[in-house]
Amino acid sequence: MIPLIVAGSVIVIFILIILPLSLKIAREYQRIVVFRLGRVTGLRGPGIVFLIPIVDRPVWVDLREFFLEIPHQTSITKDNAPISIDFIIFYKVVDSIMSVVQVQDFAGAAQNVAATTLRSVVGDISLDDVLAKREEINQVLRAKLDEITERWGVKVTIVEIREIIPPPAVQEALTR
Repeated sequence: MIPLIVAGSVIVIFILIILPLSLKIAREYQRIVVFRLGRVTGLRGPGIVFLIPIVDRPVWVDLREFFLEIPHQTSITKDNAPISIDFIIFYKVVDSIMSVVQVQDFAGAAQNVAATTLRSVVGDISLDDVLAKREEINQVLRAKLDEITERWGVKVTIVEIREIIPPPAVQEALTR
């Protein structure tokens, strides 16, 4: 009788430890990329997801739209005028597996790509056009960033220039 009670209590304790490790609940806006012994086995969620403890490793992916602030970047226009521009990027994950497997740190990679892309786009435009054609620059930046981030399973939805600071001499002329 005592061995039966001990065996039953060991099984109950084992279930109480293993069950929380094997059950995950993914919300509607989340997906879980499951790695089994280092290989991607698939995408799970939303809802209850069963995993094999120790063997399966979950990576959570959020499918909501996020924003990334790009701090002031100094760029030189086509007519050699230095300007400072900061902008914001809105993006969302469209392929959860690629967003985990193809890039380690999307935010860091996107910030560096955005800064270099901005410099190349602004470098082809004169100062007057940069100040006047903000919407066109937004569209060009979005298209170029989306082209790069597409292979990471991420879609750039909006790029908005927040502030353009022209050179001090131009600022003086504008205030006069």
